Amino acid sequence: MQKVGRSMTEPLGEVQLNRSKVDIGQAFINFQLWLETFFLKKGYILLFIGFLLGRALILAKLTPFTLPFFAAVYLLRKDRAPLALVGLTAGAATLSVQNAASAFCIAFLFLFVFRISKKWLSNEMKALPFYVFAILIVGKIAESFVLTSTVTLYNGMMAGVEASLGFILTMIFLQGLPLLSMNKRRQSLKTEEIVCLIIILASVMTGTIGWTIYDLSIEHIMSRYLVLLFAFVAGATVGSTVGVVTGLIFSLANISSFFHMSLLAFAGLLGGLLKEGRKLGVSLGLLIATLLMGMYGEGNGNLVITLYETGAAIFIFLVTPISLTSKLAKHIPGTPEYAAEQQHYMRKMRDVTAQRVSQFSNVFQALSKSFSNYDATSSRDDDDEDREIDYFLSNVTEKTCQTCFKKDHCWARNFNTTYDYMKDIMTEIDSNDGIVSAKLGREWEKHCTRSKKVTETIQQELTFLKANQKLKQQVHESRRLVADQLLGVSEVMGDFAKEIQRERENHHKQEEQILEALQEFGVEIEQVDIYSLEQGNVDIDMAIPYCNGHGECEKLIAPMLSDILGETILVGKEECAAYSTGFCHVTFRSAKAYAVETSVAHAAKDGGFISGDSHSTIELGSGKYAIAISDGMGNGERAHIESQETLELLQKILQSGIEERVAIKSVNSILSLRTTDEIFSTLDLAMIDLQNAEVKFLKIGSTPSFVKRGSKVMKIQASNLPMGIIQEFDVDVVSEQLKAGDLLIMMSDGVFEGPKHVENFDLWMKRKITELKTSDPQEVADLIMEEVIRSRSGRIEDDMTVVVSKVTHNTPKWSSIPIQNMRKKAN
Repeated sequence: MQKVGRSMTEPLGEVQLNRSKVDIGQAFINFQLWLETFFLKKGYILLFIGFLLGRALILAKLTPFTLPFFAAVYLLRKDRAPLALVGLTAGAATLSVQNAASAFCIAFLFLFVFRISKKWLSNEMKALPFYVFAILIVGKIAESFVLTSTVTLYNGMMAGVEASLGFILTMIFLQGLPLLSMNKRRQSLKTEEIVCLIIILASVMTGTIGWTIYDLSIEHIMSRYLVLLFAFVAGATVGSTVGVVTGLIFSLANISSFFHMSLLAFAGLLGGLLKEGRKLGVSLGLLIATLLMGMYGEGNGNLVITLYETGAAIFIFLVTPISLTSKLAKHIPGTPEYAAEQQHYMRKMRDVTAQRVSQFSNVFQALSKSFSNYDATSSRDDDDEDREIDYFLSNVTEKTCQTCFKKDHCWARNFNTTYDYMKDIMTEIDSNDGIVSAKLGREWEKHCTRSKKVTETIQQELTFLKANQKLKQQVHESRRLVADQLLGVSEVMGDFAKEIQRERENHHKQEEQILEALQEFGVEIEQVDIYSLEQGNVDIDMAIPYCNGHGECEKLIAPMLSDILGETILVGKEECAAYSTGFCHVTFRSAKAYAVETSVAHAAKDGGFISGDSHSTIELGSGKYAIAISDGMGNGERAHIESQETLELLQKILQSGIEERVAIKSVNSILSLRTTDEIFSTLDLAMIDLQNAEVKFLKIGSTPSFVKRGSKVMKIQASNLPMGIIQEFDVDVVSEQLKAGDLLIMMSDGVFEGPKHVENFDLWMKRKITELKTSDPQEVADLIMEEVIRSRSGRIEDDMTVVVSKVTHNTPKWSSIPIQNMRKKAN
């Protein structure tokens, strides 16, 4: 009992421990999502950035960041411009009330001038830097005049310098702000975008100049942390660039910080070179740079403080989640994470192409199997050999014994003796080069009055038999050769499908546009992969955070994509994440304009279990729906095998993308080569285009089909021989335009020609279809079958199959959501 108690409590403790780990992880994820929602989606990060930029100085006097930041936010995120203005004003107020009033007035002047002259602008983004330049010059000169009542040359020069910096910063903010807002998340960052991002971050950190914690400078800690982060993610090149740019911005803000530019640049270089050592290697690079540059440039007292600042930066860097660095690395070219992200695109395209080639491989494999199966079933055994001898001796008897007066004596009274003698003669002629032994010859002469003639006839017919057997053997070997060749082609294509590689089509711009539109609407999307934007053949993959089975892909994302792309989009495939920290992968595809509902009624001859008729419905990837009926000649298992194999070959060839005429001709060629018996099969094929409801009928030896539209019934008929009779023939294609609500009725000859005492089958079938009061496909099929059987007094004298298909409009469950209208409301 004690052992049982311990074994029961140990798994329980493990479960509780795992549960606590999951709860902690889930709490951290929820907190991370809350931070992302609060700062990024609601825009409060602009308030924080505005506060730091509002108090950032250049040359201890100039404040060129306020108006460029406000103007860029106003143009890109007009709804968040008030937050940015509040942050800028509050940050400037920490310097002085004069700076706060100046920042607010200049922003107000910009709004006034820009709104008045906006209607004459053709490109607001290109004109914005010039607006900022002009407003800053006018505003700063006016500020000097208001405060001192004079405008000196120095004031004018400083206003020009600040306006020039504002011009440059405006262009930087226009390019860099979308990277911070996460509403225009890019697949990759260009080098210019990375530099702009670093300039923005360094400019924001200049707002922390003067902030200290226990004599440790906040700007030094954060700048070194920034260098560590980019050196770890992107290597030595980007790391040293970040160090130089950050150090330069800090030196412009505070001349005493010029020394730190060398430290940051050297740390970025060393950290990037030691990137292979992971976080510890990059941290060691910063520590070495701090020691070298600290001992070189400053005294021991400052060196200790510098080391403390470096230690604080390293600590923050070490506790930075690896998920953050991985997400950042995915957007920087040259990183392994970026390369892996690009490989995701290529893998999908390779898989799609390999699948297509694999389908062709399956076609050739099916053809090879068809020949192999026939050769296996037609291999000679003892029964076939005896049957062949019987046919041979019957032929000899017909030519020699039919007119003999002793026919009854030989074959009726002494059948076995006569049969054995003739069989022995045939064997000896075959084995002794046409010579019969003397003993057998004498016995045969005593038994038969026409012994010489019979022997000569056996010798002649044996020559034909040998030639026929040789021909059959050659055909048998040819079939096996064709099967081997087809199997070889299948194997080659299968290997090619495994090795094939293709570049995906470039849809980066469209992916960014869709990503931006959905995220502006408030839908969180991790990644968008577009593989086709062809009208009616859209193929888009998305990765979204764990949806918890709420169906937002079907109810929200698909309707929004329908509005963006201008056609109905549905969820084609969905793989939900197994846990809450994962991602759901969803495939969106074009919806078809029409849908087809198909029902079948069938019966075997005399109520048997095996019918010679076969039917199939195939939904092809090209937006087509195929309905096929094949009637094997005769009844029973052999007819069923013939018709079923015809449809299987046709299905595999059609699914490979081959055109319908070529597919039918290929099937016919296979059947005509494969069989030497008088057994063939018919084919009735209807190909419905689900985009426009056009149907093509290809009828090979089959009965007419009917289309019921309201009270009107139309007959579709074409004339061709059954499949397998001749190798070369033309396929007649009859086209018809269907409409929503139409019923397409296809049947085998057992139904069409089944009614008894009917002279005109066409008129009888049309009348019965017209009299139908229902439009349900299954009920229509059952009623037609019942009428035919009733006309035969309940007897089923042939295999019967009725396939009824109803064409309807494909109405999606959810209406499209207009993205543009929602954007206007948000703005």
